[in-house]
This record gives sequence, C-alpha cells and structure tokens, in this order.
Amino acid sequence: MHPCALCCCSTADVSEEFLRSRDIRYVYFNYQLDGIPCKDDFGRTHTPRDLYARMLAGAEAKTSQVSVGEYMEFWRPLLEAGQDVLHVTLSSGISGTYNSACAARDQLAREFPDRRLIVVDSLCASAGYGLLMDRLADLRDGGMGIVELAAWAKSHRLEVQHWFFSSDLTFFIRGGRISKAAGLVGGLLRICPIMRVQPDGSLAVVEKVRTKHRAERRVVKIMHELAQGGSDYAHRVFISNSDCLADATAVSDLIEAEFPKMDGRVRHFDIGATIGCHTGPGTVALFFWGKPRQ
Repeated sequence: MHPCALCCCSTADVSEEFLRSRDIRYVYFNYQLDGIPCKDDFGRTHTPRDLYARMLAGAEAKTSQVSVGEYMEFWRPLLEAGQDVLHVTLSSGISGTYNSACAARDQLAREFPDRRLIVVDSLCASAGYGLLMDRLADLRDGGMGIVELAAWAKSHRLEVQHWFFSSDLTFFIRGGRISKAAGLVGGLLRICPIMRVQPDGSLAVVEKVRTKHRAERRVVKIMHELAQGGSDYAHRVFISNSDCLADATAVSDLIEAEFPKMDGRVRHFDIGATIGCHTGPGTVALFFWGKPRQ
C-alpha cells in the first residue's frame, strides 16, 4: 500500500481496469436520466450506446457533482488506514466539484489532524484528466511524495492539451453552446465544430471545419503544432469517444503513423456519462502533452 492514496473522480473517463492497474482510487459522479438517479460508473448502469439512444429518444439527462458528504465518505477509510490523500478533481471550469472537495477536506482536517489531505483542481476533463492522473501515478511510483506530487500537478496541468470535434450537433444545440440557426446551417454543411479546453478549464468552440474527415486531419495537425517534441513526441496519447469508435480510430491511425516515437499505442476510452450527457454521441476527443494552454 502506498503511503499516499492518489485519487480522482470517475470523470477522468478512463476505465476502472486502467485506474486499478495504476492504483488510483476513484469516486463516482452522479447524473439523472428522466429523473432517475444514476452513478457515472464507467458504463455499468448505462452503456454509452444505451445512454445516447435514450437521450436521442428524448430522455432528459442532468448531471450533478460529487457532494461534500460523498467526498468525506470516500476519503475517511483511507485516512483511517493511515494514508495521506491527494485528490485531483474535474476542472473547476466545467464543474463545482473542486469547491465541494475543498469543503470536505476542511471538515476532515479537524477529524484527522495528523494526516495530509490535499485537493488539486486538474483544469482538465475527460481522458485529459485521465492522462494527468496517469503521469501522477508514474511520478508516485518513482518515489515522489504527496506534497511534491501536488506541486507538480499544479505546475504542469495546463500542458495537457484537449481537442474535441463532433459530427452530431444535437446536444450542443440543446445545451446552448451552438444556436439553433447555426446548428441547422452546420448540419446542412456537415460542419464539425472543433473545441478545446481553455486555460481556465472551460470548454470552448475554437474552429468550425466542414466534414468529419477534415476535422480528423485538423486535430492531428494541431498535435504536430502543439505536442511536446513536435513530430518527435515521445509521451502517451489518449483518445475518448462517445459511441463513435470508428471516428476515433481514424484519428489514432493517423497519430500512430505520424508520431512514431510516442509511448506505446494510442489508448482508447469511452466518454463517460457526465461529459456525455452534454456532448451526446459523435464526439471524439484527443489528449496529449503539449505546450501550456494559452
């Protein structure tokens, strides 16, 4: 057992098997589907295909963050076992969960005055958040202590580049990110909006590209421009998708051909329910280590 428990939320959008293999603990986010409470539990409650089919059929999907009480219940056994805890949260730019985690931390600090409980805002989302956790696990396994790990996360979190595109605008229109008029025109012209996570951790549309094929090429070109080492990039790459694995595979095939020095193959994951409730189906997200976001 590591003296430091490295923890995150299920919104890191990797798999349970992956998190367990890295000895990363996790707490589930929450969502409601037509008013029925569900856990964002890596697709056990609703597979991505089932979730998106229900959403497309008109089911109302709402998400909610981890509560103060849920954080306390999650961390208390770790602290009781004598472990210090470093918890990295989903970006404060898209969720209030960081504030809930800090409130829980402050309450538990009085209960466990001899233990360290550190909360860090990832400013990352989906498998970009997962990519940050993966690197932190490497550093912990290399002997880095909890204080140094937290400092490293804060110093390097903006180096995780997040680039998304979507071939289905339905839920971007419903969520107000794209207007109905723009969505109608975009659908007719086969527009794929390209989005990124900003330095403040929020998601923004930055380009609009015609056709999915061009969007696939565009995000790979962006990786050439921003990746650490450029075309000699030597770190890991994660890709997540919302029920469009073929589109994600088209991107990973390009990356594996054009970045021969990367660390292993591209890892594919599903976009989880929390993020997926907002994107709907048809979204591909590319994550890599790059220049700090500006």
